[in-house]
Amino acid sequence: MENAVVQEIIEKQVLTVAKAVEDTIDEEISALDRLDLDDLEVLRERRLQQMKKMAEKRRRWMALGHGEYSELLSEKDFFAAVKCSDRLVCHFYRENWPCKVMDKHLNVLAKQHIETRFVKIHAEKSPFLAEKLKIVVLPTIALVKNTKVDDYVVGFDELGGTDEFTTEELEERLAKSQVIFFEGESSVNSSKATGQPKGSVRQSTNTNSSDSD
Repeated sequence: MENAVVQEIIEKQVLTVAKAVEDTIDEEISALDRLDLDDLEVLRERRLQQMKKMAEKRRRWMALGHGEYSELLSEKDFFAAVKCSDRLVCHFYRENWPCKVMDKHLNVLAKQHIETRFVKIHAEKSPFLAEKLKIVVLPTIALVKNTKVDDYVVGFDELGGTDEFTTEELEERLAKSQVIFFEGESSVNSSKATGQPKGSVRQSTNTNSSDSD
């Protein structure tokens, strides 16, 4: 009889402990569920803020003339554009076939890379800039980052030496200088960039000695 009572007491204690363990596990599972939901909410809110910031950037870029390939009518316009945009691709051109080929490709890239402003300026009507930046060969593309000319693409030498280069080849060359963002396979991470020495828009140190065409 006594053994039966002891057994009953033990069984009740075991059940009580089991119930307590079960309740604890249930609470932990609920806590984990709540944590997951909170995490998802945090991630959702963070993503929403990122999208808002990107949308605001796009609006600002478009207001500055990004997303289209436009012509600067004066040297004053060049300096104003450099001050307003962190990244700018400027084609120094004249009315010849090679420059028209470059225009065609830059017009496409301007629409694909709104993070960068794409412009062109007539070199012969911009003598101060042409002299300051040592623009000799046309076409020459000046790649400007944070108000400074960081690199150049001179003629077609880096694009296969022919006017039959593709837009993608030019895109990769611009990405190599990190003046555009490029997510495809390219040489953008190459440690050795080609082009001319860096020069300031305000005081160029470029020493290009190429012959004029």
